[in-house]
Amino acid sequence: MKTRITSLFGIEYPIIQAGMIWCSGWRLASAVSNSGGLGLIGAGSMHPEVLREHIQKCHAATDKPFGVNLPLLYPQLDDLFTVLTEEKVRIVVTSAGTPAKWTGFLKDKGITVVHVIANVKSALKCEEAGVDAIVAEGFEAGGHNGKEETTTFTLIPLIRQATSLPLIAAGGIGTGRGMLAAMVLGAEGVQIGTRFIATRESSAHPLFKQRIVEARDGDTFLSLKQLVPVRLLKNKFFETLLKMEEEGASAEALSTYLGHGRAKTGMFEGSLDEGELEAGQIAALIREVKPVRELMEDLLSEFREGLKGICLID
Repeated sequence: MKTRITSLFGIEYPIIQAGMIWCSGWRLASAVSNSGGLGLIGAGSMHPEVLREHIQKCHAATDKPFGVNLPLLYPQLDDLFTVLTEEKVRIVVTSAGTPAKWTGFLKDKGITVVHVIANVKSALKCEEAGVDAIVAEGFEAGGHNGKEETTTFTLIPLIRQATSLPLIAAGGIGTGRGMLAAMVLGAEGVQIGTRFIATRESSAHPLFKQRIVEARDGDTFLSLKQLVPVRLLKNKFFETLLKMEEEGASAEALSTYLGHGRAKTGMFEGSLDEGELEAGQIAALIREVKPVRELMEDLLSEFREGLKGICLID
C-alpha cells in the first residue's frame, strides 16, 4: 500500500499511531512500527530523561521507523529537542503550537517534521514553515481539540483544497472502513489514537482501557472550551466540570479545579472517578482490547474489504 505518507516515513502501511500522553510509550510505538505502521512516543507526559529512556528502548525493540509526538507548549522544550537530536529521532510530530519556531531547527538536523492542525489557517502556516506533512484532526478526536469543532469529513477536503502537502487524517478513525473513507476524501494516511489505547501494548491503565471498551455513543463530550477544548469520557470529574461551566465558572476557577496531574490520575493510574479520561468518539465502536499486530491486521483487512465493496458507476 503506497502513498506519499508511506514513502515519506519509509513504512509499509499509511497508519500512524497517535502520540498520546500517558498511553504511548516505547512498547506501543515499537509494536506499531514492527507491524508496518508508524509508532509514536508521546512526549507530552515525559521529562527529558524519561523520554530518552523510551527512545532508547524503542530503538532496541524495532529496526523500523518510529517517531516522537511533542506538544510545543511543553515547558522544557529546549531540553526535549536536545534529547531528540542526541538520540537520533528521525520523525517528529509537533502539536499544540505554531510550527514556525522549531520546524527549521528540526529539518536542519535531518528530521522529518509533521504538524497537527484543525483549520485551514494553520495548514497554510505549516506550508510557510516548511513542514513535511500535516495531520488534520477533526472534532471527533479525543484529548485536546480544535476550537472550530470542524468534523473530520469536512476538515479533510478543506485542507486538501488549501494545500498540496502530504495529508494525514485524524479524529474519529479507528476502523479500516474509516481509514478508507478518509483517503477517499483526500487523505494519504490516517492517525489513530483512541483505538490504540485499547491495546495490550498501550501504557494506559487497564481500567481506562476497559472504560473505553464499555463506552457507547454519547459517552464523550468536548469540554473546557474556556481553556483548551478537550474531549473526555464522562465520569464524576467530568460531571463536576460540566456543572461549573453551566454555572458560569471563570477560566481561573476551571483551571484551579483541573489542577495538575488529572490526566495521569485517570489514564495512567486508573482513577475512573477523579481522573481526566481523554478519548475520542470512536470509543463507541471499540469492543475489546487487542494486541497491536492483531489490530493492524483487522484495520488492513477491513480497508481492503471496504475497497472491494465500493460501487463504480460508468
